[in-house]
Amino acid sequence: MAKPDNRSDNVEKLQEMVQNTIDNLEESEAYLNEHGEDISENERQHLSVKNEHRKESIKGMRQEIKDEAAHQETKG
Repeated sequence: MAKPDNRSDNVEKLQEMVQNTIDNLEESEAYLNEHGEDISENERQHLSVKNEHRKESIKGMRQEIKDEAAHQETKG
């Protein structure tokens, strides 16, 4: 039998994921600012693309947080 869907801590988990992604983004940007001229153009582009993906992920996770919070309010 399948476990019941327990979404009670989804907002907290998503918030932690957002913070971790922001930390990674900031660390990568600091690395690029500090070492950008010491790394290859290919690596710079790779990190820039990865950072754009992180920004999109953050937007998506923030929307999920809103959706989860609204879901919990209707259940609650």
